[in-house]
Amino acid sequence: MTMPILRALGRADYEPTVSAMRAFTEARTPDTPDEIWLCEHPPVYTQGLAGKPEHLLDAHGIPVVQTSRGGQVTFHGPGQVVAYPLIDLKRLGIYVKEYVFRIEHAVIKTLDHFGVTGHRVAGAPGIYVRLADPFGHAALTGPRIDPFEGLGKIAALGIKVSRHSTYHGVALNVAMDLQPFGGINPCGYEGLRTVDLSTIGVQATWDEAAGVLAARLASGLSP
Repeated sequence: MTMPILRALGRADYEPTVSAMRAFTEARTPDTPDEIWLCEHPPVYTQGLAGKPEHLLDAHGIPVVQTSRGGQVTFHGPGQVVAYPLIDLKRLGIYVKEYVFRIEHAVIKTLDHFGVTGHRVAGAPGIYVRLADPFGHAALTGPRIDPFEGLGKIAALGIKVSRHSTYHGVALNVAMDLQPFGGINPCGYEGLRTVDLSTIGVQATWDEAAGVLAARLASGLSP
């Protein structure tokens, strides 16, 4: 078995991309090679299956799309690397929890490539950075009344699994207009700050960040 095929979609509208992922997943057989699609979307809010309307505060005219992934509301826009792994979990021999762990690990390794330390927060999928010291290596330890105190979210995760096959995926903020995140409670958390690599002082191009993330995902999702 080989590593997943990487496909660069460029700037792609959200809804046709989701439709194409669903069609790919429904048509695949046990012999269909896995793929990872990379793209960036025009500005759009997406509301997951568990999404509550009160977490969308003010769309400011940006389209809002109901979608089939898990989770709450998030924002996609230019300057954000969106990666959609289309993976046969049964063939890979892992379950959903391990799959989520591997995607988050790929993001952490991508951030490490740029000198940034990424953190997990228990019960809140995605990857976070310390706002005061994004390059420091101190772990998140000890009891925290507010699990997001001092943290900013730099990558959001939302997946769908159908017949052991995955679609939707992960979004890494590189250099984007962050203002639309102010129109929502990101991923359902009131007051959670969203950041990108540019905000924390890392000047990386979209292509560079996409290349690193794709390589880490492909490595982590290969047999």
